[in-house]
Amino acid sequence: MFHYGVAYKPYGVLSIHHEDPLGRRTLTAMGIPTTLSSAGRLDLDSEGLLVLTDDGQTLHRLTHPAFSHAKTYFVLVLGHPDVEALRSLRQGVEIKLGRTRPADVEILANAPPLPHAPVPQPPPDHTTWLRIVLHEGMNRQIKRMTAAVGHPTVRLTRVAVGHVTLPPDLAPGTWREMTAVERKVLLDDAWPNGRRAAVRRHRL
Repeated sequence: MFHYGVAYKPYGVLSIHHEDPLGRRTLTAMGIPTTLSSAGRLDLDSEGLLVLTDDGQTLHRLTHPAFSHAKTYFVLVLGHPDVEALRSLRQGVEIKLGRTRPADVEILANAPPLPHAPVPQPPPDHTTWLRIVLHEGMNRQIKRMTAAVGHPTVRLTRVAVGHVTLPPDLAPGTWREMTAVERKVLLDDAWPNGRRAAVRRHRL
């Protein structure tokens, strides 16, 4: 029987289980079993939702670029992106790792309901909150994207993987098993035509 969980990775924690040579905190320090892997990592200085499972096939479908599963982020950037900057982010920008795929990007009218910022932030009138939805997962992609258009990322929080959202009652640094509803949402995302049919087609 497979296990599925959700975690709120806080700022300053690595998305790994093995011991860090620099002594930084890892998922093990959050009490997450080493048998559970995350569907996509978050950087040390990023925070938010980790989807956890020991279901290797589902993990592959959630993370492989071929399946284009959406990941949603609230992103605080320095400055105020203009129409051209937003257009570039939406259409794709050239970064060190290549050109990014088109992304959904919108300016948020108000700051999202996130926990208190883990580090000091610039004054609100010097920053802008964006909602960014990616369909790929290059290393430090959002930070590279916003820097490329002249608006460095100040804070980055992942709030959804597909249709699985960050539970509002999950505090930073904690995790739990998925509810039956969350598990169904996750598996419907990963296997929209049913698991048995997908596995059968793969074997043909």
